[in-house]
Amino acid sequence: MSAGLLIQYVVIGVAVLASALYAFRKLAPQLTNRWLAAASIHFSQPGRARWVRAFGHRLQPKQATGDCSDGCSTCNACGPKRPAHAHGDAVPLHFRPRQR
Repeated sequence: MSAGLLIQYVVIGVAVLASALYAFRKLAPQLTNRWLAAASIHFSQPGRARWVRAFGHRLQPKQATGDCSDGCSTCNACGPKRPAHAHGDAVPLHFRPRQR
């Protein structure tokens, strides 16, 4: 196997793994948040190297605060509301007689 072919396999493998992780994060956000929290606790323990604790701190999942600025969109209570007359929805027409 040549070095170029090996590099190609590694790049394709990394791309497939990254896309699978992205899809899994979008399809199961609560599960991945629990996994990230567990990994963050594991890496953030005292006595570890500084860069390992920094990596653990970076892994902490973003927590929803309940206000509209966090963008959680888990309960649809915050975030933009869909307008009543969005594309594809029928809007009734109301005609009034002309005033003379």
